[in-house]
This record gives sequence, structure tokens and C-alpha cells, in this order.
Amino acid sequence: MGSYVLRRVLQMIPVFFGTTLLIFLMVYTLPGDPVAALFGEKAADPAVVASIKHKYYLDQPVWKQYLHYMGNLFQGDFGTSFTGRPVTDIMADAFPVTIRLALLAFVFEMILGLCLGLVSGLKRGSVQDTLVLILTLLVISIPVFVLAYIAQTVFATNLGWVTPTVQNSYDLSQLILPAMVLGSLSLAYVARLTRTSIGENLRADYMRTAVAKGLPRRTIISRHLLRNSLIPVVTFLGTDLGALMGGAIVTEGIFNVQGIGNVLYRAINQKEGPTVVGIVTVLVIVYLVASLLVDLLYAVLDPRIRYA
Repeated sequence: MGSYVLRRVLQMIPVFFGTTLLIFLMVYTLPGDPVAALFGEKAADPAVVASIKHKYYLDQPVWKQYLHYMGNLFQGDFGTSFTGRPVTDIMADAFPVTIRLALLAFVFEMILGLCLGLVSGLKRGSVQDTLVLILTLLVISIPVFVLAYIAQTVFATNLGWVTPTVQNSYDLSQLILPAMVLGSLSLAYVARLTRTSIGENLRADYMRTAVAKGLPRRTIISRHLLRNSLIPVVTFLGTDLGALMGGAIVTEGIFNVQGIGNVLYRAINQKEGPTVVGIVTVLVIVYLVASLLVDLLYAVLDPRIRYA
């Protein structure tokens, strides 16, 4: 196990450098001159522009900028935004909000998605199965921003259970509705993936053996069927946690959640290169760590899996 983890960590290193380099190149070469964007349509003093570029290392070739950024990154310095505020402080304010929102969405999609998929998989062809398939198809077909508007209209305007937008981003109760909207698409995929996996494992030899032994139905489902059926679902859920954090831009914007998605959206519009690169770098790390944890979790779900 230890050697496998070491190999996986070593494999993550070139992936990390490759993705951060790609992000860095897109941010600092494609959008144009970020310093000129600071002044808008106003004419800027060339000396001031040169001073700002020198301060942010923008007067150097892109490869030198990247090496300078990575050198600071390994010292815990994500750079400074064009407003003069350290990027670490910006992320420290916004990331806790998005983490809460993503975790709520993750728990929502995992619990409800698994339950719907289990019921649908065990009762294929039944009314329950048909309802789950129709419901998940509707959720997949509706864009997130439309679903958010429907949720606001129903639960806020018509029923008055919540406010249309979040008033306090640190209040978990106000994040429940945005979390449900954020996790709705993933919930549909989890339900369908669970249904398919359970349907395949129901026809497996070990299931017929467990039934022939006379084991209780609850034991057959929990220890044999569900456990083996979770492997593809866990793969999806592991990578989806990072996707939820990165995909929160639309949801946070609609519900006025002051999280990392809102900050990233504003930073992209304002061409705040250091902020964009810093946030996306953290999201890359989240993806890589989640991928490693998913691989290690396979052995827990299926004892037949061994890591050399």
C-alpha cells in the first residue's frame, strides 16, 4: 500500500505542474494586458504602467513569470491581487463558504442519489423505477440557472420558506437551497449510476450464492450487493467534490453566496490574474487529492482489490 501511494503521489507531480502551467498560460497570455484593464478607458502614465508590471513580474517572459509564481507558491505565497490584497487572504474569506456549500450539496446528492438508485435498481420496471428515471431525466435536462430560478420562485416567492438570495453566507440553513440546486445534476447521475450498477450485480454469481445460502435479505443487500455496486459510484463522487467547488460559480451568483465562485467570477471579469490562478491552483489540488482517496477507497469496498 505504501509503495502504491508513493507512486500515485509521484504521478500527481507532473499532472500538477502541467495543469497549473496551462492555467497560467491561459490567464496571462489570452485575455490581453491585465494592467491596461485596471485603467479601463482612461489613459495611463507609461511610467505607472511599467511600475505595476515590474511589481507583479509582468515585464518578464511568461516562462519566467511561471517559475517565479511556482517558487513563491511552494513558500505558501499565492501572490497579491491588483488591489494590493494577498490572494491567500481572499481565498481564506471565500473558501470556507464554498466548502460548506459543496459539502452540503455532496451529502444531499450522495444520500438521496444512493437511496433513489437503490430503490430503482431493486425494483426495475416498477412504478418507482419509472418515476426515478423520469425525475432524473428532467433534472439532467434542465440547466442549473433555470433550476435555481424555479427553486427561488417556488420556495422563496410562493411558499416563503426562504429568502430569494442568501443574506448570510456563513449561515448553514441559508445554504440548504443553493446546495440542493448545486447538487441536483450530480444527484441524478448518482441515482442512475447506482441503478445500473445494482442491476448488473443482481445477476452476478455471488448474489445467487448468497441467496442459496439463505442469508437475510438485508444482509445480502448491505454486505454484498450495495458494497460491490458502490465502486463506480464512489469514482464519480470522488471527482465530483472538486467539480462542485468549481461549478459553484453559477449557483453562488444566482443566490448571492459570497464564496469562491463569486470571487472567481469577479476576478475573471476584472482580469485579476493572480487571484484566478491561485483559486484554480487550489481546485487542482482538491481534484488530485480526491482522486487519490478514491483509489485507496476501492480496497475498502472490495477486499479483492490489492495494491502492489
